[in-house]
Amino acid sequence: MENNSKKINDVSAITVSSKVLSEIIGVSDRRVRQLGEEGVFVRAAKGRYKLAESVKNYILTLKLANDSNNIPIEDDELDLEQEKAKKERVNRLIAELKLAKMKGEVHSSKDVENVMTDMLSSFKSRLMNLPAKVSPILTQRDTGFINDYMTNEILSILTELKDYNPEDFYSNDYIDVNGELEEGYEKET
Repeated sequence: MENNSKKINDVSAITVSSKVLSEIIGVSDRRVRQLGEEGVFVRAAKGRYKLAESVKNYILTLKLANDSNNIPIEDDELDLEQEKAKKERVNRLIAELKLAKMKGEVHSSKDVENVMTDMLSSFKSRLMNLPAKVSPILTQRDTGFINDYMTNEILSILTELKDYNPEDFYSNDYIDVNGELEEGYEKET
């Protein structure tokens, strides 16, 4: 028996068919398509879904539904109108989260991680280059000059951290709600 398993470090690129997703989640294939239409499952292509994002959204949907009405009810006591209201509430909360992301009010952890990694890598690089940059200038200088020069160089490096651009944290879904569209978006006519 051949073992075809291999270690996967990044599941964000994995896509699965609606049948596979239905088996993983434990719902019907039709329900997977419905959840895809509702935006809970993230479509990668026709009949294919992004596994990681879809599972995360489904769990979030279940959590929101559970939090919105934490009263246990028996199967024979299900009220169709109540269930529809719960579903609409969850859909509204998901839509509000997506809108907040589009407005730049919330950021995905991946976007924050990428921006912070870039900023801190640049900061580290500038600090590591500081001795090579200043040592030729500071050779045989008095203590006062060295202190002033080093202070100015360090302040310059720290200013780079302070002067970050908030737009770096915006996702590709960001839209300026003040009427100005961001680069890459066109007004609908």
